[in-house]
Amino acid sequence: MRKIHMLVPGAGATVALIASGFAISPATATPGSGIAVSPVVNGQFGTIDQSAGPVGNWNFHVKSTDATDVGSDRLTLQPGGYTGWHNHPAPVFVTVTKGTIQWFDGGDPICAWKSYTAGQSFIEPALRTHNARNPTDHASEFIAIRLNPTGVPFRTDQSEPNNCHHGKSH
Repeated sequence: MRKIHMLVPGAGATVALIASGFAISPATATPGSGIAVSPVVNGQFGTIDQSAGPVGNWNFHVKSTDATDVGSDRLTLQPGGYTGWHNHPAPVFVTVTKGTIQWFDGGDPICAWKSYTAGQSFIEPALRTHNARNPTDHASEFIAIRLNPTGVPFRTDQSEPNNCHHGKSH
């Protein structure tokens, strides 16, 4: 039986990270270029503890330990545009709706990347430093469904990882 578990960290976990010396906003952050973010909706849900299933072999459970925002954004990357290196406090569910994006994984030892085209979906793991770029001559768009602790920024800018200095990230 396949089960999906997702634990959305509360603001208390973020405070613990700050207290432990974890860098929330590095001084050498890499801003994006050629990107437009259009918020679609944001809802505040308090703590979440919801389950569904079983439906066949499928089960689902989502639980947060503190107030949680759930939202959606439409992102547009112009030709050659990129998001800049960043991460998120919780998983982000992405679907490409137009064109192609390349997603660079800064946590991978070789800074691996994967291309996604219109109709394809993927998950950006929580706290995983990454960058997305549009390698084409036409604008690309994608929708991001996000969960994050209420009051905690959805995006934290990061420095370009040392393993990604090979020119294909922007």
